[in-house]
Amino acid sequence: MSKFYAFAKNESGATAIEYGLIAALVGDAIITAVTTLGTKLSSTFGNVSGKL
Repeated sequence: MSKFYAFAKNESGATAIEYGLIAALVGDAIITAVTTLGTKLSSTFGNVSGKL
């Protein structure tokens, strides 16, 4: 029974999951920012190209 209590009290797995979720959110934010920036850059280069 003491092994069960030790297992239930162990929080290292929960911490790893939390870090994984944080990494996923940061990755999602980076992908969103790069996609938005890429779209705006493409439009800017299109305007410059059209004026040349």
